[in-house]
Amino acid sequence: MDSRYTSTAGIGDLNQLSAAIPATRVEVSVSCRNLLDRDTFSKSDPICVLYVQGVGNKEWREFGRTEVIDNTLNPDFVRKFILDYFFEERENLRFDLYDVDSKSPNLSKHDFLGQVFCTLGEIVGSQGSRLEKPIVGIPGKKCGTIILTAEELNCCRDAVLMQFCANKLDKKDFFGKSDPFLVFYRSNEDGSFTICHKTEVVKNTLNPVWQAFKISVRALCNGDYDRTIKVEVYDWDRDGSHDFIGEFTTSYRELSRGQSQFNVYEVVNPKKKGKKKKYSNSGTVTLLSFLVETEVSFLDYIKGGFKSYMCMFVTWIYCVMLRLRVQMIPSPRTQINFTVAIDFTASNGNPAQPTSLHYMNPYQLNAYGMALKAVGEIVQDYDSDKMFPALGFGAKLPPDGRISHEFALNGNPQNPYCDGIEGVMEAYYRSLKSVQLYGPTNFAPVINHVARYASSVKDGSQYFVLLIVTDGVISDMAQTKESIVNASKLPMSIIIVGVGPAEFDAMVELDGDDVRVSSRGKYAERDIVQFVPFRDYIDRSGNHVLSMARLAKDVLAEIPEQFLSYMRARGIKPSPAPPPYTPPTHVLQTQI
Repeated sequence: MDSRYTSTAGIGDLNQLSAAIPATRVEVSVSCRNLLDRDTFSKSDPICVLYVQGVGNKEWREFGRTEVIDNTLNPDFVRKFILDYFFEERENLRFDLYDVDSKSPNLSKHDFLGQVFCTLGEIVGSQGSRLEKPIVGIPGKKCGTIILTAEELNCCRDAVLMQFCANKLDKKDFFGKSDPFLVFYRSNEDGSFTICHKTEVVKNTLNPVWQAFKISVRALCNGDYDRTIKVEVYDWDRDGSHDFIGEFTTSYRELSRGQSQFNVYEVVNPKKKGKKKKYSNSGTVTLLSFLVETEVSFLDYIKGGFKSYMCMFVTWIYCVMLRLRVQMIPSPRTQINFTVAIDFTASNGNPAQPTSLHYMNPYQLNAYGMALKAVGEIVQDYDSDKMFPALGFGAKLPPDGRISHEFALNGNPQNPYCDGIEGVMEAYYRSLKSVQLYGPTNFAPVINHVARYASSVKDGSQYFVLLIVTDGVISDMAQTKESIVNASKLPMSIIIVGVGPAEFDAMVELDGDDVRVSSRGKYAERDIVQFVPFRDYIDRSGNHVLSMARLAKDVLAEIPEQFLSYMRARGIKPSPAPPPYTPPTHVLQTQI
């Protein structure tokens, strides 16, 4: 995920950042046609990976991935990329395509299908904001075409919960009935359509009832209640050549009438209708329920004490707060509790040597210090007392040399709190001078430490964030997975920053973006881990401030959604905002 920072060491100077406020947010949709077929007995299973290029160092960094679509050379990806569009900047993008062969998130283990380079301005500036480009990257091969469309997003925060059923659909399978599913599209200004949702497949029935699903109004129609919504009905086939049953059109306004005679739709196959005079339809689809919900945001939980005239400003600021470091007023609503855990194992190297990851350079921060400062300076704005527990693991402690996987950096196990990030940094440097780096690298004890506190406060009033900074050579993988699975039920998130040159395959496995972490047959209830390798943020120009700012943005990007996933799962609503301040009215009393 890319970000643009030009601030000074405190990462708090908004004057230098004022030019980086995004003009607008756009949603980029990806489709491909005639991809290379890399599978022997079936078609490719494509995924698209978006990379963005840094402004200063020109390095490519992964921004996000679409879902995988099985058995197709002509994918229309449902998952979109939401980007900030700056008219005055050239925003370079790279779309890489792969044929996925396993569940591994490591792209080198999958077949490369080609790539496309363009700018966000190219997409936005194309006719109808629709750009077609040939896919390149494999010499001597025609790799197909990519179709990129962009649409400006509005600020609609509503979501709708809908359920559909169908009746008397056409029979498409020779030995069975049909395996129907629905595909939803929103119309574009040029008459084309953009996919926005697929239902699950209901097997072997002509009268399916699909599960209720929730979709944002922004995704469904971008807040335009009269925009045409097209729904196609298909019979699923294992080889990806799904049979078209028919289609119908509607709009958000029509759907909002709910279950009624107005929301029973004839499914029509245009080819059949053109050939058969007596053809009426290929079945009907009925809306069973329609419920509008207003999506609450991270800000709704943490804001408090604002005057009413500030609320609109703060809502706008939230749209950019993960891009910029913005000072926010600490909130009495939900308290964010930040804990630091630092790897003191011997694999980091002797702190007295310049090659060590813990080397105390008098002129600049080491990688551990940069990670602590970058993330901590943002998180501390949401902690009212700014007192942070700071832990270490994997060291021998004085005076007896016992090995500890959960020790207080300030030397006080009964009160491990440090005063602000500066206090954490001081305790870290003091510990380097007093403890002996040893091992092994065990994460579970520090995760369980924070989990004990999180388990005592489940009402939404507090949320816990654990930052682990490590060189990545983990020793207790099984215990760590179990700790993460247990912690996924609690109000907490875990950020892991990997420093140094090690391979971080184990860390990627803990980050449940693609495959949810599991232990003893139980899967994590939520994705609560965000991992980033620090080396991806080293600025070749030597601008360490820029490195810290990019790192902070990426490691914190998932916290709001992880926080919201906990609140939604527990049905916890944000407290109402305080009433607007009304100055007292002084009544003048006149003596008669």
